[in-house]
Amino acid sequence: MPIDAVITLILGALIIGAAALGLSRAIGHLSATAKTLDTLDGGVQVIAAQTSTVVPVVASVNASLAPVRDFANSI
Repeated sequence: MPIDAVITLILGALIIGAAALGLSRAIGHLSATAKTLDTLDGGVQVIAAQTSTVVPVVASVNASLAPVRDFANSI
């Protein structure tokens, strides 16, 4: 096999190896990002569950303050 062909094969293998290494690192970063997003999504769901009682409480407070509002409107 001529030396030019051997050099071409070696360079090709080096380029493919570098591309494979870069892609495997990108896969690792994307995997870590996916885990972080899953954790964040769980936290957002917990916050949503904890604040879901705000609407009934606000309605109750508004109902309690109805006499005050009526008095303020009469002035």
